[in-house]
Amino acid sequence: MRKTLLALALGLTTTTTFAAGEHGGSHGSESEADIDRTIRFEAGDMWFDPERLDIVPGETIRFEIVNTGNLEHEFVIGDAAAQEEHRKMMLEMGGSHGDGGHGSHAGHDMAEGEHGSSMPAVTIAPGETAELVWTAPENVDDLEYACNIPGHYEAGMYGDIDFQG
Repeated sequence: MRKTLLALALGLTTTTTFAAGEHGGSHGSESEADIDRTIRFEAGDMWFDPERLDIVPGETIRFEIVNTGNLEHEFVIGDAAAQEEHRKMMLEMGGSHGDGGHGSHAGHDMAEGEHGSSMPAVTIAPGETAELVWTAPENVDDLEYACNIPGHYEAGMYGDIDFQG
């Protein structure tokens, strides 16, 4: 009974955003059959759990990110250079995401990584859950996920994506 109520409560409060992977794809919903696995994340104030991921190239992952902290956070996937550019842009904007948040790319454009395409990202309000569906690129060695709101990355709110296989 508790599990059913918890699932229902989470389902009602979930903010859903789908984003395309680094290489190709389009914005839109993926069918359940296209998703290889789900990874649940917790975003606290200045940390992510887990702190690193093992991903297989080509794998399609649904990230469910719960913000258990008191501050707004974002979850952005990209290479180190693109993350740094995004942090600079966020600092210039004063950390503002605009009215539409990352899911609609309103408020700001996502930085371009060395492999092109927009970085997949979601913004998560305190106490909310966001979802992001992403397909891991085939030809990339190093990516990371991060919160680039001013001061958050510097406080340790990032993690490495290690490619397996």
